[in-house]
Amino acid sequence: MRPLVALPAELGAVLPVLRAALSGDGPAVLPLAPGATADGVPGEVLRRVALVVQTSGSAGAPKRVALSSDALLASAAATEGALGGPGRWILALPVHYIAGLQVLTRSITAGADPIALPPGPFDPGAFAAAVREVPAPVLAYTSLVPAQLASALADPEGRRALARLDGILVGGQRLPDAVRNEAIAAGARVVRTYGSTETSGGCVYDGMPLTGVDVRIVDGEVQLAGPMLAEEYLGDPPRTERAFPVERGQRWYRTGDAGSIDDGRLRVTGRIDDVLISGGEKVSLARVESIVRELPGCADAVVVAADSARWGQVPVVVWAGRTGAAPALEALRAAVGDRLGAAARPDRIVRVDGLPLLSSGKPDRRALAAAVADASAP
Repeated sequence: MRPLVALPAELGAVLPVLRAALSGDGPAVLPLAPGATADGVPGEVLRRVALVVQTSGSAGAPKRVALSSDALLASAAATEGALGGPGRWILALPVHYIAGLQVLTRSITAGADPIALPPGPFDPGAFAAAVREVPAPVLAYTSLVPAQLASALADPEGRRALARLDGILVGGQRLPDAVRNEAIAAGARVVRTYGSTETSGGCVYDGMPLTGVDVRIVDGEVQLAGPMLAEEYLGDPPRTERAFPVERGQRWYRTGDAGSIDDGRLRVTGRIDDVLISGGEKVSLARVESIVRELPGCADAVVVAADSARWGQVPVVVWAGRTGAAPALEALRAAVGDRLGAAARPDRIVRVDGLPLLSSGKPDRRALAAAVADASAP
């Protein structure tokens, strides 16, 4: 066993402790998000565990994911191989989030501390200044969420900074095609990543598994295997056993995502549990949302399920426009119905002042579903 210490998720506090944890010379570390506590956290973990990450609970109850040094280093090595070698990393994500923590891990293995953006909302100017600190010909990388990429593209300095980078990992949520295409046109090398805290971050890049990663589809669910898998959910053996089945000596992670493999490339279509039954037909909320977000003024719209006395459940669009008119419901219904059928057409649009977000930056879908239910109550 080894000690586990909980620290504020600040670069200066986490980086040296994580470095010692990866080398085996120090305790394991749990970075705490603002407002989070270490209540119920054990004082010790398995000797091979270096990092514990508390997830945001975007698709269920929050979990404490225990990751070994071997898993984190295997992930860092695979990323380095996919991008073309070690380089200097720009830290633009919180270090209580696996994507931010992996920027630290990759920086540690590369032997160069990351260049961190100031705390607070993403600032394209500060991002550009950080990128300029990396002298050519040193390779420069960063990891962003789609909203940050869009913000950088909207700023002239940000666009130039994106073009200077040798790799931009984008994950955490779906990257709209329009944003990706604009980034490519600006000269940015964008890599769409897929993975989770349980896989030490992204382990499938642009649909292709990284070195050592296996992907399979079982009953429509994406399952992953490889050296990057987490050890356990801390203090929750039943959940660990359900999520990490072992078959013929191979340990798999059940992602809960729906997908398919076409010509060796993984295509993720949404969550297994985001399928509702409307009038006896299955409807994928993720597919509905993808179509809605392609329409003008709807790039940040979220689609959730709502109960219906007539149909059982129906899709509802949550729109967070602060000014201007809401998109026309009939236009949304027509666009979705043409591609997915009548059962998938949104029932209504619910306007909110702002989308509630989880600490990861993802929409809090459970809060939005509750808000829709409240809005529908008599």
